[in-house]
Amino acid sequence: MTPAPIAVALDAPDLETAAQWASLVTPHVSTVKVGLELYLRYGPDVIASVRGASGVQVFLDLKLHDIPNTVSGASRAVARLRPAILTVHATGGPAMIRAAVEAAADDTQIAAVTILTSLTEADLGRVGLLGPADDAVRRLAGVAVEAGATALVCSPHEVSAVRAEVGKGITLITPGVRPAGAATQDQARVATPEQALADGADLLVIGRPITGAADPGAAAAAIAASLRRQVS
Repeated sequence: MTPAPIAVALDAPDLETAAQWASLVTPHVSTVKVGLELYLRYGPDVIASVRGASGVQVFLDLKLHDIPNTVSGASRAVARLRPAILTVHATGGPAMIRAAVEAAADDTQIAAVTILTSLTEADLGRVGLLGPADDAVRRLAGVAVEAGATALVCSPHEVSAVRAEVGKGITLITPGVRPAGAATQDQARVATPEQALADGADLLVIGRPITGAADPGAAAAAIAASLRRQVS
């Protein structure tokens, strides 16, 4: 059975828990996501621990954002870990994104994060990104793709507009995905997995609705089954 296009966010308190969650969900999902906190606490060893023997894709979500030379060095430093996806902030600009792309491993996609899903329209105005979130996201998406990014991170609310902007060849990754009835927690712009996929997303980032369940493996399997029913 083909794993579902889900990246499970392994926001675990320790390495053992992250590895356990990864082993439970791997039969059902294509990808596991290692974020900044886990990577800073355990370093490169975390990648091997969550990848295990399964060979599951690892999404290294570091959201690099610095001058081009520094981001180039950081991208080169993690290239040996062979992450399937490495994130940078689109607001770092085209030179920075291009530097990350050029330094990355050949089989690593550089994914540019457009606007964080925790930000509201009011937040965007306060940091100088005026206008609707859709417009800011589309502008950043265009800049990132022109600079060589082959994947983009945007909320489910913008995924349809971004798909129209960048076409079919770019991988669209959507955090802020919550099954119907799940708490939104610190996400401001959310949608169900089924809706995000229907709107054009390629990879759905889901964390606490899976890892916070009594049985993360069963939770992942249930969401995966629901997505398979949608596309069958």
